[in-house]
Amino acid sequence: MAITEVISPVNTQARKELGIKPGDTVRVMQKIQEKGKTRLQAFEGLVLTVKHGTEAGASFTIRKVASGVGVEKTFPLYSPLVDKIEIIKRTKVRQAKLYYIRDKAAKVIRRAMRNAYMVGDSIESDIAEKDRVAKEAEAAEAEAEAAKEAEEATKAAEAEAMAAKEKEAAESADADSDADESGSEAEETTPEETEEEKKESA
Repeated sequence: MAITEVISPVNTQARKELGIKPGDTVRVMQKIQEKGKTRLQAFEGLVLTVKHGTEAGASFTIRKVASGVGVEKTFPLYSPLVDKIEIIKRTKVRQAKLYYIRDKAAKVIRRAMRNAYMVGDSIESDIAEKDRVAKEAEAAEAEAEAAKEAEEATKAAEAEAMAAKEKEAAESADADSDADESGSEAEETTPEETEEEKKESA
């Protein structure tokens, strides 16, 4: 039997001795190149299966649930794009392929969705909340401006009413003074007329 030798720039012996098994919770640091730069992205989840053991084409599949959606990734064990593999937790399982986790997760998600529909709770999105707050602020400003305009209009009407009352009072005072002057003139002319009338009668 020929011995397969793994040719890879990574430390193959260390990865072989790591001993990844189904049921382990692992964190894989993957190299991602963007615009000529390389960054590390972590992917943490449950190991569903390990294929081909520690041979040259060995791979393992990890599953995690992100925002209620199941995400699975298959990593080659000796890939140079895999920077680091950390085993966080080990679990004793009785199967080599944990594919039943998919159905179990789907059942849990369906149950959660059914409960949500039964309760009927809803959450407003951030964008809708921002729009609503902006509309409420605009409506409040419009109401404040309308109230200010109405107050100014009432003040102007009151000022006009006061000016009209003052004008009427001034006109009535002028009329009274004219009437007093005409009455005094009449009183002054009456004795003279009476004396003239007496002379004529004599």
